[in-house]
Amino acid sequence: MQLPFELDRPLLFFDLETTGLDVEKDRIIELALIKLTPQGDVLERERRFNPGIPIPSEAAAIHHITDADVANELPFDRTAKNLYAIFDNCDLAGFNIKGFDLPLLINEFRRCGIEFSLKGRRILDMQAIFHREESRDLSAAARFYLGREHEEAHAALGDIRTSAAVLGAQLERYAHVPKDLDGLHAYCAEYAVGRWFSGPKEARTFKKGKHNGQLLSTVARDAPDYLHWMLGLDDLDADVREVVRASLDTE
Repeated sequence: MQLPFELDRPLLFFDLETTGLDVEKDRIIELALIKLTPQGDVLERERRFNPGIPIPSEAAAIHHITDADVANELPFDRTAKNLYAIFDNCDLAGFNIKGFDLPLLINEFRRCGIEFSLKGRRILDMQAIFHREESRDLSAAARFYLGREHEEAHAALGDIRTSAAVLGAQLERYAHVPKDLDGLHAYCAEYAVGRWFSGPKEARTFKKGKHNGQLLSTVARDAPDYLHWMLGLDDLDADVREVVRASLDTE
């Protein structure tokens, strides 16, 4: 792996596979790393762990690691000291590590009585670079889908003309996207709902928050106050709001 800069200490790229998305409660089931040294040495490691809790089916559907796959693996705390030594005195790199991998890793080490400090480390997050450098506005969509510049950006009529053209190009490009209004409405709504829940409509499961991994119907029955709290969030998407309200109405 060639980098366009010199290292003054090791740079360690890493990625985690986990039981879920809650950095406080979920556990690591796989850790992969590539450690580059100033001398040009490259260390690659990949290790699985028994998380001590069940791996939810929605998580297994993403990384394809099941309870049976890790049943005979050691728990994280059995190898924590060795892992800490590998990470020690390294700058860190990865995709979305600041928002997910690092907080979860820090909590795993803390449960083992090890304080994993970021003080003095340089953190390189590819997601941060991607989001800063690649625009996601209508002009970017025009370039990607239509192969042209959006010359009338921020002029209302020009914006909607380009939006309509982008929709036509999207429907041509993606065969699986519904081609009727009802289907398209549901498809777009599911994107927002999918940030909170996984699973089919009749068995939606929280994928973040204090009830991560629990069925929405169970939370509606046993902890409705949490759902009322969600409904009080100013920035809660309307489609998510509708799903939450519907769950309360059925109880």
